[in-house]
Amino acid sequence: MLLGFKTELKLNNQQRTLLAKHCGVARHAWNWGLWLTKNILDHNKTNESEKLKFPTAIDLHKLLVAMVKSKNPWYYECSKSTPQQALMALREAGKRCFNKTGGVPRFKKKGRRDSFKLEGAVKILGDNKIQVPVIGILKTYERLPQVLTKSCTISRQADRWFISFRFDAKQQESGNTSIVGVDLGIKALATLSTGEVIGGAKSYKKYAAKTSRMQWLNRHKVICSSNGQKAQVKIARLHRKIANIRKDTLHKLTTLLAKNHGVIVIEDLNVSGMMANHKLAASVADMGLFEFRRQLTYKCELYGSKLVIADRWFPSSKTCSNCGTKKETLSLSERVFECSHCGLVIDRDLNAAINLSRTVS
Repeated sequence: MLLGFKTELKLNNQQRTLLAKHCGVARHAWNWGLWLTKNILDHNKTNESEKLKFPTAIDLHKLLVAMVKSKNPWYYECSKSTPQQALMALREAGKRCFNKTGGVPRFKKKGRRDSFKLEGAVKILGDNKIQVPVIGILKTYERLPQVLTKSCTISRQADRWFISFRFDAKQQESGNTSIVGVDLGIKALATLSTGEVIGGAKSYKKYAAKTSRMQWLNRHKVICSSNGQKAQVKIARLHRKIANIRKDTLHKLTTLLAKNHGVIVIEDLNVSGMMANHKLAASVADMGLFEFRRQLTYKCELYGSKLVIADRWFPSSKTCSNCGTKKETLSLSERVFECSHCGLVIDRDLNAAINLSRTVS
């Protein structure tokens, strides 16, 4: 199976400038390709008799070489694969839009989600060095896996640069046969059927006041001024810190579950529907419920365990885990489940987790 690896780069000023140039070339190629395709679509709508052929990624690259590169010599300071990969990404985004599996592609802005992809002579040299086309040898802060890769993506978050690539990983065989049910929530991130309760990071809630304060101080800064850019970097650093705390909690929990249990049962939560509730949206986003399922999916495949997704309408919270009696109604404020038939009194989330673990057996 394919695994991704991402780590921070250790750069000097010359390398930072070169990476920023590559980001600019990728952004310019994307925006030019999007402008051209939009004009072609508008032309075909108004002139049905003389429709133009919608260009592929290869067509866009040929037009870019003929029309854009000759007028912009700074394109030749960067790797030729950078604009090519940007146009291929644009074509894939267009396909997702036409198939209604993604949104409409948008023009990119400098300083926001800066990234570019390199393809070709990408080699890992030693423990913490990687060679990429044109830019040369880049150092990392941590050890790199000694694998073969043909492409990599370099991105910027606030004032730091990261490199990521994919490689083939061998799947492991798990000898565990234990079954665990996991009930995800807002008060606690996960409640296991074994009785363990794992609290969420709640990093956004912790730093909400600081984030609001920094954004309030930035409201009157002149756009593109030196002080304005410094303030934006500080805000971006804080958002990166919040995201990293959340990711660290999710990675530790999903790895623990995938390694130590043979079968893991979770609910098919409607996260987008939960996000539509303005009273719960911030708490749901702070927990990262969708990211939890995404990580658990590939880690179960990697470590040889099995992930079972219970039906969305399975009444795990309303059903008594002792006698199986189902309640008609159960409000969200009732945190303790009380069964009127057998007299069981149990935590609501633990009761749901036990019911989930029994759907397999």
